[in-house]
Amino acid sequence: MDLSLLDKILIAEPKYRRAQARRAVFHEFISSWEEATNFSKDWRLKLAAEFPLEIAAKISATADRHAQKALIKLADGNKIETVLMSHSDGRRTVCLSSQVGCPLGCRFCATGSMGFKRNLSYSEIIIQALFWARQLKTKGEKISNIVFMGMGEPFLNYDAVMKAVDILNDPDFFNIGARQISISTVGIIPGIKQLAKEKRQLNLAISLHAASDHKRSKLIPANEKYPLDQILKAVDDYILKTKRRVMFEYILMSGVNDGVEDAKALAQLMQRPLVFVNLIKYNQTGKFRPSSTRQMEEFKKILETGGVVVTCRFRLGDRIAAACGQLAGKEA
Repeated sequence: MDLSLLDKILIAEPKYRRAQARRAVFHEFISSWEEATNFSKDWRLKLAAEFPLEIAAKISATADRHAQKALIKLADGNKIETVLMSHSDGRRTVCLSSQVGCPLGCRFCATGSMGFKRNLSYSEIIIQALFWARQLKTKGEKISNIVFMGMGEPFLNYDAVMKAVDILNDPDFFNIGARQISISTVGIIPGIKQLAKEKRQLNLAISLHAASDHKRSKLIPANEKYPLDQILKAVDDYILKTKRRVMFEYILMSGVNDGVEDAKALAQLMQRPLVFVNLIKYNQTGKFRPSSTRQMEEFKKILETGGVVVTCRFRLGDRIAAACGQLAGKEA
């Protein structure tokens, strides 16, 4: 699906007709133009031929009541993964990918081990949300939240991601509030600065995972280009300009970054307004071991003693390789 084609196909039609088509695709979430009964049969055939609605996707057969993972095959044969997370409070969060693979090569991430193939177009980002919206429609449910935390680094595909955000946020399309959309970056400073200029009401998350350049560079090679002091300076400026809170994600890996000194160093870094830390147990990708629950609690206590606001992310999808760092574009 190339979303830019729809208006081109209907360019000679009355304005209301274009609105009807958009509503059918992005509000009613039809899977076939045959469902658009307000169009004539000839128009339905034309639209089916020129703007097919099929999405080549396969949901993982492995059961997990909190998460579902889908593998989507793109027009050029490349594959990406996207995840639907179901929360006990009724929220339905979709995790979107922004690239095929990832060029950053983070040591703890399965996507990074794939290497980088290409950026996704905004249409290829949107069809991930569209696929899950159709699935939820059958249950009488809707997407409530979006997180750009799937395959790839969103800020290395900035324009396409922001165009997708506009469509997700637009009342004429998905109508998902900007404050329900989160973007996670490893710390691509130009992206942080650009987002600050735009003053979008999005949620920004920084994948930190270590509190020193020495340790972080071993886990995240991009830290050599974007070291901690520069990232934190960009975040401080972002907060000053937007007055928005920023989340720092910290994956806990046993014997790697979960020690007392690590926690104290992180607490020191977080002595700044409008920031909080989200602790995440490492999801198995074969390279490290997750910290124990006891170690996680001790780490959390040190941060709280240091005056840091801390949350612990409930693990969703780790049993089906759908959790943070586990997406690799493979058949389930």
